[in-house]
Amino acid sequence: MRQHCPRPATGDATEPSQVTVDQLREAEQITPIVSVQNRYNLTDRASEDVLEHCEQRGITFIPWLPVAPMTRGGAADSLTAVANRLHATPTQVTLAWLLHRSPVMLPIPGTSSQAHLEENVAAASLRLDVDDYEQLAAA
Repeated sequence: MRQHCPRPATGDATEPSQVTVDQLREAEQITPIVSVQNRYNLTDRASEDVLEHCEQRGITFIPWLPVAPMTRGGAADSLTAVANRLHATPTQVTLAWLLHRSPVMLPIPGTSSQAHLEENVAAASLRLDVDDYEQLAAA
């Protein structure tokens, strides 16, 4: 079961974007941090250390560009295989992978229509098994 952010947003809280762990630690000494927004997705996990810090501190992590274009062949192939097996779209599987990755993860994908919104929301009900998650994580 996903946990909710333990720190409600207040007028005194800060929500930095594209920070390093050192910058986040420095900011935490100055003001409460309720969320961090760094680029993070299936093919770009350069902010893995920031996500892990957020997990340890109970800080919501909002990945920007959560559904990135698949530019690496292995990632695209794995994503397509899992999506086909689950009878889901690649976007749904990508969002499900992010939600499975961390209880502090809060992806906010863009949407252009009600149908697209419904597709994105349905991703929250997808259940990746360990093999699916690991296949995607290794891609």
